[in-house]
This record gives sequence, C-alpha cells and structure tokens, in this order.
Amino acid sequence: MTTPALHRPDGSALRILVVDDEQMLTDLLAMALRMEGWEVRTAASGYEALQAAREYDPDAMVLDIMMPDLDGMSVLHRLRQGGDDVPVLFLTAKDAVADRVAGLTAGGDDYVTKPFSLEEVVARLRGLMRRAGTAHAEGAEPILRVGDLSLNEDSHEVIRGDDEIELTATEFELLRYLMRNQRRVVSKAQILDRVWNYDFGGRSSVVELYISYLRKKIDVGREPLIHTVRGVGYLIKAPQ
Repeated sequence: MTTPALHRPDGSALRILVVDDEQMLTDLLAMALRMEGWEVRTAASGYEALQAAREYDPDAMVLDIMMPDLDGMSVLHRLRQGGDDVPVLFLTAKDAVADRVAGLTAGGDDYVTKPFSLEEVVARLRGLMRRAGTAHAEGAEPILRVGDLSLNEDSHEVIRGDDEIELTATEFELLRYLMRNQRRVVSKAQILDRVWNYDFGGRSSVVELYISYLRKKIDVGREPLIHTVRGVGYLIKAPQ
C-alpha cells in the first residue's frame, strides 16, 4: 500500500519552506520532501526565512529554533504578527519540555527533536497540512492497513482486531515504514536509514531489537504479520 499523494486543493504541488543553518540537513530534508512530489525552497537564516515566506507563500514551514541571526521563535512571532498562519514544524536540538511548550505556545504547530528520521518529518508535515486544510489527499483517509492491523498516521492510533496497541515513537515509525512497504522486503540498512535519524551510526542489531519489540505487541497470540527473510531483511504482510 502506498500513502496517498498530497497536493493543493487546486491540484498543484505543495510548497514547503525549510529553514536551517546546517546545509547538509536542509539538503537532506529537501531531497526527502521532493520525493513526496512537493516543491521545496530553503533558507539558511531567520531573515532569509522571513523574506522567503513573503515571496514563496509556502503551505508549511520546517523551522529550526537555533539560528545565528534571528531564532526560530522570533521568526514565527513576526510571521504571526503579520497575519501569516502557515503551519510550522519546529526543529530543535533541545530536549527540555519547557522549550517544546514554548515553541507550541508561540504559535508553532508541532516539533521534532534532533536527531530525527526523515520519515517522521514527512509524516508530521502531512498531518499538519491535512489539519490546516491546505493539503488534500487523492481519495483517502490517513490510515494504513495490513490484514486486521491499522495505523492512523494523523492520530498515531494503532489497532489490531479490536485491540488498541500502545507503541513508542520509534516502534510507531518502524511499523509505519513496514506498512508503507507491505509485501516488500526491506533490509536492515534501509530501516536504519529511514526510521532512525539521518546520521545514525548504530549497528543493525538495534533493528532486530525493535522488530522483536513490535512482534511482542503486534503478533504474540495472533497469526504473525511481521516476517523475517533470512539474509535479506523483513516484511509485513496479511495472512494468506
């Protein structure tokens, strides 16, 4: 199952503005977002972001909080003061709850903490733009299904049969990646690249560990959905 493509109500491509002073990171984010079929513009500073927002009229903004000239909070404050209600996804290296709350109360819509997975950023943006009404999907609800297992990409609810399943953020991202590629074998390297952060230097054993966590929550006591293809990787598929 593929995730439905999102576009503007008039059918044109969505526009995303990515703001971060780390060029490698903006390049990676731009590549991932263009793979969704979206148009992307980048900015490397707060003042560039304000100018780009005026010229580009983005449908959503990915905005780093820590920047050398004008920080993300100040950028957002100026946008909101000027009547711009573009959905904003904050990027922050800060783990403190107070910093996250400050970003949301300042008018931000969501946040991800560095390091993050590109898959998570794409999913958060999809949810933001759906909720804001700026993006429309071709025919469909934001739900992935494999057999009697369903995953809601917006609400993060996971249900198998009649049972709601509680997953950690990483377990959710791993399951989402498997479900987006159902009946397709994905390797440990692919999983590390797409589920964990963009510069993750860990070993493939972390994938085995999280697959085992998922199996305990998804498959124990039921017909298994998650399968190992020895020497290749993993896949998820409905029972025959």
